Amino acid sequence: MLSVRGNLGPCSLANKISDETHESEKQILHQVSRRGVIRFSKLILAMAASSSLASNGRLGLPFASFSKKASLFPSRNSLIWPVVAQSQSFGIKLSKATQSRSRIIGQANGDAVQSSTTTSQAEALEWVKQDNRRLLHVVYRVGDLDKTIRFYTECLGMKLLRKRDIPEEKYTNAFLGYGPEDSHFVVELTYNYGVDKYDIGTGFGHFGIAVEDVAKTVDLVRAKGGKVTREPGPVKGGKTVIAFVEDPDGYKFEILQRDPTPEPLCQVMLRVGDLDRSIEFYKKAYGMELLRTRDNPEYKYTIAMMGYGPEDKSAVLELTYNYGVKEYEKGNGYAQIAIGTDDVYKTAEVVKLCGGKVTREPGPLPGINTKITSCLDPDGWKTVFVDNIDFAKELE
Repeated sequence: MLSVRGNLGPCSLANKISDETHESEKQILHQVSRRGVIRFSKLILAMAASSSLASNGRLGLPFASFSKKASLFPSRNSLIWPVVAQSQSFGIKLSKATQSRSRIIGQANGDAVQSSTTTSQAEALEWVKQDNRRLLHVVYRVGDLDKTIRFYTECLGMKLLRKRDIPEEKYTNAFLGYGPEDSHFVVELTYNYGVDKYDIGTGFGHFGIAVEDVAKTVDLVRAKGGKVTREPGPVKGGKTVIAFVEDPDGYKFEILQRDPTPEPLCQVMLRVGDLDRSIEFYKKAYGMELLRTRDNPEYKYTIAMMGYGPEDKSAVLELTYNYGVKEYEKGNGYAQIAIGTDDVYKTAEVVKLCGGKVTREPGPLPGINTKITSCLDPDGWKTVFVDNIDFAKELE
């Protein structure tokens, strides 16, 4: 709890107020810590002891009321002291000196709230950095689930991890990846009954898969009837060998040549309209690190790699800014990324604090009781945060 500068006690503060009623506002404010006078109980006693208030009669009425707003971050608790307003409601006519002091203390209280808010922001952003987060899965819709599963397993080397059918909601999910869900980033395919085609839009870019031999993977995709949209070769403006292929629904996969990695499904690329704005949002609201940026003026685009660990060992988000393009069509195919967190309630509060939009307030999902919250980034890309413990229970 914040205190008065110089440890000025309630009695001495009362004497100072009553004996020096004409002291300048600046001098009085000097006695009131800019951080606050959060010890409002002492100030109430001081005001009660002042001669000006006493002259209004010993009415036995409370001189102030407190309103404490609950918050997940303790320092955000704010104490409101409406001395003048309450006195007027009781029909008490305050002296000019008392009104002046009330205004001064109200100003100090405002400074306290502002300081408290600043402190809470710092606490919130620090909590995000300490939260246990990782990319869990990426969700998107497909028109033929069985066909897509075959392509991913036979051409891209993924494994079908689990499948669940929800007939009452008329959809089926399939989870595929290169390792168990409790330790790997995976894809969650969604098939909605009777829907065989989706609009991918222009905002979604691609998924990235790291392999030791790009040419070999491309040959396998071609042999299985897959579509190769870019033959193996160095990336524009770089040296990494890449290729691009498309799955049966037209989702692009960038095949990157790398040494063996624990996380072969390594990227999700999304296009954004303001790269600096997106970087700041993902750092502060989502707790990601800016791993690197690369500007390619020749091809008029800039990328930023964001994530919770190094690119060669974990999945990352690739944000791409194309010069001069501020908006994109999102279509209805790509859905969202899911991120694990230790506390969905604090997560939602931080997202709001950073200017993000929470589209689903934190709480348990009906039926399975897994706690989640969902939100949108500045470009409208959706992210769902999932409680880590609840997610682990889902996998049991």
